[in-house]
Parts: sequence; structure tokens; C-alpha cells
Amino acid sequence: MSAIDLHGRRLPPVAWCSSVALVLVIVGGIDLASYAPRRAPLTLPTTLAVVASLLMMTSFALLRGIANFSWRTFRLVYRWALVAYVVVAGMIEFAFVHDHVRGAPLLVVTLMLVNFALSVPMNIAFTTARFAEVVAS
Repeated sequence: MSAIDLHGRRLPPVAWCSSVALVLVIVGGIDLASYAPRRAPLTLPTTLAVVASLLMMTSFALLRGIANFSWRTFRLVYRWALVAYVVVAGMIEFAFVHDHVRGAPLLVVTLMLVNFALSVPMNIAFTTARFAEVVAS
């Protein structure tokens, strides 16, 4: 499950953790949407959102432990991808607020959107940086 970089080194499963987090958020969102227009039970989506958050924290922790990595490439790609996905997540959040979603359901959706906005840029940036040449900073 570990990734291999340009130099054949084994890297921790950063992309796997963030990908599973993304899948959990998508499943939680589908579960919430399946109850529309009724109020959805929040146990499953909340659990999935919390597990996704834990996986994203694990992904960031694993990432920090990588030595000799193309950090310049990672930061550049991550920042721009993060800008794009924060905009997308913000538009989705606006749609929920505009549709008068309030309280606990909005909190769960917000947590899922935060995970969404962090996981996709993580996957893009990690995958790009692991195949980039390491440049001394």
C-alpha cells in the first residue's frame, strides 16, 4: 500500500489515507442526500466524517515524516489545488445554506466539505511531488 517515488523509495500511504477519507465523505454525502427532502439520520454521516477527519490527520502526519521529498513541488501544487477546492467546497456550502440547512446537518456537511477540500489537493500534490526531482532548498 505504500507509494514508490521517482528514486524507488517506499513512501508512507499518504495518498491512500486521503483517498479513503474522500471516499468516506462521498458515501456520507450520498447517504445524506438519499433522505432528501426529509431530515436524514446523522449517525452514519457523522461517523464517516469523523473517520475521514482522522484519516486526513494521519495523512498529514505521515507526510511530515518524509525526508528528502520534493517539498517545493508539493507546496506549490497543494496551494493552488487547495484554492480551487476551497472555492468548490464554498459553493457547495453556499447551496446548503441557501436551501436553509441548519444546525447539526449543516455542521456534518461542513465537516465533510472540509475533508473534501483537503483530501483532493493532498492526493494531487503528493502524487505530483513524489515523481518530481528533489531540489535542495
